[in-house]
Amino acid sequence: MSDLLRDLWYFAAPSRELKRGEMFRREILGDPVLLGRDEEGRAFAMRDICPHRAVPLSAGRIVSNDGVQTVECPYHGWRYGTQDGVCKLIPSLVEGQPYDAGRIRVRHFPTHEANGIVLVFVSSDPKFAGAAPPAPEFGLAELTEPKFVIHRVFAAAMDNAVVGLMDPAHVPYVHNQWWWRPPSTGKKLKEKRFVPRERGWSIERHKPASNSLAYKYLFGGDVTTEISFMLPGFRWEVVETPRSRLFTLTCLTPENENSTRITQVTYWRDAIWLDLIKPILIPAASEFLDQDGRMVDLQNSGLAYSPSMLWIDDIDVQAKWYLKLKREWAKSREENRDFVNPIEPVTLKWMS
Repeated sequence: MSDLLRDLWYFAAPSRELKRGEMFRREILGDPVLLGRDEEGRAFAMRDICPHRAVPLSAGRIVSNDGVQTVECPYHGWRYGTQDGVCKLIPSLVEGQPYDAGRIRVRHFPTHEANGIVLVFVSSDPKFAGAAPPAPEFGLAELTEPKFVIHRVFAAAMDNAVVGLMDPAHVPYVHNQWWWRPPSTGKKLKEKRFVPRERGWSIERHKPASNSLAYKYLFGGDVTTEISFMLPGFRWEVVETPRSRLFTLTCLTPENENSTRITQVTYWRDAIWLDLIKPILIPAASEFLDQDGRMVDLQNSGLAYSPSMLWIDDIDVQAKWYLKLKREWAKSREENRDFVNPIEPVTLKWMS
């Protein structure tokens, strides 16, 4: 697990998945994480293990303890604050027993909720209790609620999942639906300008390729798109006209060293065609993600015998950048200094 990055924000869940007064278990970076929303409506995240007898706290319940929202362990009733993880009550203690419950703490993960999604900050220090750095801004602005959310769990290491999803050359082979990129459109020369951005890079705003039929049908000719990537695993694409806006945010969260959760959150405004076809757009987007998942499964069958892969320019430059960014992030943490983006502006070319 040492190659999974920490001291960063990760996607945890869509806001709509966290119901008031309810909680559930999820695995993030090899840790069982309890996600929930207390009775006051605040999202929270903590390690899903009671330090007393190791029972999952997700099997318990959310209760108020002297006006403080807590999670109660189902085994002995110990209660931990939803917003700090500190033990507020040990019911078995009697008067005269001096044990201080406040000395006990479940690992607590800071949360950030905005635009219908919940992020958690995963520190390299398990005892981290300070203020987390600002959560990433994706430029969602007025897009406060997703139109739909889909997710899949890929049987893939985080690195392979990231590299596979941002590979520009696989589209005409893996995603060749009639409505997106049918074989009849052929392959075109792509020439894109890449620039560095916060912990990542962007493809500068440009007109979609002439063989990207979906954009043409839905938005017409006066449309531009911009694609960005940011560590640890956020990729988003903005498609705009002077009136409409489509924003697709793909979030990669490593469950463990062999499993990665992929969540795609889609927003739009002033796009009547998207409103009309939403009932068929959701299964189409799900199939799109499933196609990537099936390719991951095929890749795993080969990696079992040949763990190395060959990367070439220019189609695999983004994969190389991703590993450079990871190395720089890890080094900046070790040296206790600011992160320095190693990516330089460049134009890349490929056929797809």
